Amino acid sequence: MINTDEDALICDLAETYGVFDYRSLPLKTVAALSVGLRADSRIKMKLSGMEFTPDTYLLAAIVDRLSIFLWRQTKDGVEGINPPDLILANSRKEGRKGFSTGEEFEKFRENILKGEV
Repeated sequence: MINTDEDALICDLAETYGVFDYRSLPLKTVAALSVGLRADSRIKMKLSGMEFTPDTYLLAAIVDRLSIFLWRQTKDGVEGINPPDLILANSRKEGRKGFSTGEEFEKFRENILKGEV
């Protein structure tokens, strides 16, 4: 975990256990605390290759299904044209790795709300 992303591990240990200097603890204690981190902790998500928490995937799937359901009730939906953009499909596009800053997220969110994404 340390070799993968030490900063993520430090943040997770501080957030979960209040441990700010893991190096001051015995190695076995740090290992036990690290293994005990939630599945949606920064380091465990990074190790598993997950970009978003399972809850986020579920919410995106719900929104996508609702969008498809509502679209099918429209004239376009009946004709099978102009389907809605799906969140999960867009999140899996090559090169999409998440957001580096809060500002980047807010800009992307704004574009979604304007219908530009």
